[in-house]
Order: sequence, then structure tokens, then C-alpha cells
Amino acid sequence: MSTSTTTTSVAPKPVPIPRPSASLVIVNQRNEILLVERNPKSSAFAGMHVFPGGNFDKKQDSSLAITAIRETFEESGLLLASSATEGPVINPGVSEAVLDEERFAIHQQKKLFQDFLSEHNLRPDVAALMPFTEWITPVGPPKRFRTQFFVTFLTPSPSSGFSSGKKQERIPTPDGGQEVIAARFIHPAEALEEHKAQKMRFMPPQFYILSTLAEILKGSVNTAEQREQVEALSGGAFGKLVINPLGIGKDNTGRQILAYEGDEGRGGPKGRLHRAFVQFGGKGAVGQITLVRNFDIFSEIEPAIFNIPSSKL
Repeated sequence: MSTSTTTTSVAPKPVPIPRPSASLVIVNQRNEILLVERNPKSSAFAGMHVFPGGNFDKKQDSSLAITAIRETFEESGLLLASSATEGPVINPGVSEAVLDEERFAIHQQKKLFQDFLSEHNLRPDVAALMPFTEWITPVGPPKRFRTQFFVTFLTPSPSSGFSSGKKQERIPTPDGGQEVIAARFIHPAEALEEHKAQKMRFMPPQFYILSTLAEILKGSVNTAEQREQVEALSGGAFGKLVINPLGIGKDNTGRQILAYEGDEGRGGPKGRLHRAFVQFGGKGAVGQITLVRNFDIFSEIEPAIFNIPSSKL
């Protein structure tokens, strides 16, 4: 008598396709950057400090730049928009109460962002946004994103309302806990110190960008030279970088090594380091991060070695 056994193969789960998204790094006149703290109950980046941003919404957005501006408005109340008319402003301003009412309606898909802008004679300040790297979530997490980061500088403006087409700068406020529970401006160097003291948690892209800007935005007064340096990075190879982190093992302390494009572990020249050491906790929670980058980001990013898409050159 013979017996046979059968095995049932389990089909592998499909790899999630990265969702297009955008995030905005806003620098004020004091060299502080706007960070929002994600709701601990959020389905993505729970409890993390991030730059405002979110997923591209084909119903709401005509571009990723619009996504960044809309999401910033929804999450923090800051509206990067100017009068749509030349000369004297026809609409003298929008009250704080109306702005908050409108941003909640947009967030709940009860109103289109473009309709809100048109009703108040406004146009989004798309031209003020500068590309500042693009990041792709590695394979593994249940949700993956392809996020275009932008950077912009706030110019001096009235605390409320509009005047001669200037931007409106409001005090950032959370969105009532829908996605974020706190919003504030903080100097990038201070944010990194708070991360080191375990008071702030970041994902690798935010840590990378904060570290980059902390090297440029020295002091508490934003200068023309600093803005020119950031603009040079945006307009050069750095701004076109598409970073798709790759785990290449762990160090002797158990930290995960994430190699970025151009690193010797990703085909870069021997000795070229472009990587992060990340301490992961339970359920994939991100702890301490250390960035190692031993090349000049202004002059030593070779498109071929860093795999910069030809469409971006």
C-alpha cells in the first residue's frame, strides 16, 4: 500500500507599487523648517515627525507640486498662494476661521482645492517650489511611496490676509488630529539634536534632508548666500537624485545598513560611502539614524554612478 502526500503552494504576496506622493520642506526667515508630528494612530508613519505632504490625488491635484501645497494647507494651515490678480488685491484676505473651515472641507473631499483657490482669487505658488530629491520606499513595508520632495523659502509677509500679492504666513496648527497632532517650525540642527536625545523620530528621507540643510542653514537668519546654495543643489544633480534605499546587512551593533545610490555597496567607486545606519525597534519602528556621506553633494554626484534617470537630466 502506498501513500502520497500533496503540498499546497502559497502564492507570494504581490509587491505593492509605490504610490506617487509629495512632501514640502518649508524654510522661514529664521532658518527654521516646518515639521508636523503624525498621529500615533495613523496608518502611515505613526508618531513620526515629517514634512507636510501626502499622496497625489488625481481628483484634487494637477501636479505633484500642487499635492505638496494642498497637503501642507490641510495638515498645517499654511497656504502657499498669492493673489491671482495684478496690482491691487481685489480680495483683501481670507479670515483665519474661513481658512480652517476650507482646509477641513478639502481634506474630507467635500471641496476641491482648485475651487477654493478660485473662489478667493488665489493661485498656488508652484514656481516657488524647488525639487530636492525623490525617494522610493524599499520593498517590504505594506505601503510604499514614491515621494518627490520640494523645498521653498517663506518671504516676510503679514501674519494674516494678503497684501500686494505676498504670501500668507500663518502660525502652523495641527489638523485636529486627523493626520497630525502638532506642527511647528524648528531649526534643522535643533531637530537633529532632539532626534539624538530621542525626543523626535524621523524616517530616513527626513533625516537625510534635515542633515543636508543643517550643513547650509547656519545661524538664525536666512541669508541670500544660503538660499543660493539650496537653489544650486535643487538645480543640480542633487535635486534630481532618486533614492531607493537598499539594505546591505547590519553593523556590529545590529543597526541596519541602508545603502543609497552611489555608495560602494551599490556600484559606486571603492571608498564612496552614501548610506545610513538605522536602529529599528519592534514592528519596524525607526529609532536612531546616522548618515554617512563622504563626498561633495555640489560637485561629486555623477549621473551614471548615481543612476539619475535620463528623463531628469
